[in-house]
Amino acid sequence: MKKIAIAATISAGLLVSGCNTGSGDVVIESKAGDITKDEFYTEMKNSIGDQVLQQMMLEKILEKEYDVEDKEVDKQVKEMKDELGEQFEMVLQQQGIQDEEQLKEQLHVSLLYEEAMFGDVEIPDKELKEQYKRMKTEVKASHILVSDEKEAKDIKNKLDDGADFAKLAKEHSSDGSSENGGDLGWFSTGEMVPQFEDAVFNMKKGEISDPVKSEFGYHIILLEDKRDKEEDIGSFEDNKEMIKNDLRNQKVDTEAKLKELLDNAKIEVKDEQFEGLFDTADPEMEEDAQG
Repeated sequence: MKKIAIAATISAGLLVSGCNTGSGDVVIESKAGDITKDEFYTEMKNSIGDQVLQQMMLEKILEKEYDVEDKEVDKQVKEMKDELGEQFEMVLQQQGIQDEEQLKEQLHVSLLYEEAMFGDVEIPDKELKEQYKRMKTEVKASHILVSDEKEAKDIKNKLDDGADFAKLAKEHSSDGSSENGGDLGWFSTGEMVPQFEDAVFNMKKGEISDPVKSEFGYHIILLEDKRDKEEDIGSFEDNKEMIKNDLRNQKVDTEAKLKELLDNAKIEVKDEQFEGLFDTADPEMEEDAQG
């Protein structure tokens, strides 16, 4: 239900923007005292003002720079109704969405964000099918992880000369698997960093890789075995959209794109309380937009 889990800050932003800061109108009356719009606005400004301002600004930028047709929003609403059936209205309430119109507004923003981040990213069917093949497969592998490329190459040379993989892993590997001779057990796609995964899924049983660089260092990988998964993950068509989204996220630095959008908007903050708010992109702001 990720599509309709649009962050509450969108709604909160609309709420704050509707508050008249110059008004003393009473929002709530009680024997304990009244709450005015001024008080309500000030409290919201101090508690979630950063989030709301970022979200409102991002929405304005997206609306100005990108376009989403109503039929695209209607299509997603229909898909949700087909999926949820009689539970549609109940789920909207659980998500804090008042009605279908508010849902459409939030989906519109989410689709604008997708267009901004991924509109120019094309994933060929061949790549989608390769990823689907990985999803149906499990591999058993071991590795030796070191921080230095020269050391990794030296270890690979020793392995090529017949040295024992598990023994070298215990002696040199820098992660917890070293105690077990580098054994990582069985795993499938999405469980290892992309560089490691790309290498291991393209290896043959019994093969030892050249050093593979990742954010953790240099891996030398031994592919011990490969097998089909027992559980049924559904057809390629069932998984195609999810696979496409996953691959797009791997290919795009969304935080950098978001920062570029904000920088290009030439934002000037007039309220000292929020000075510097847009100097860097907030990851939460990104999550709020995509839902």
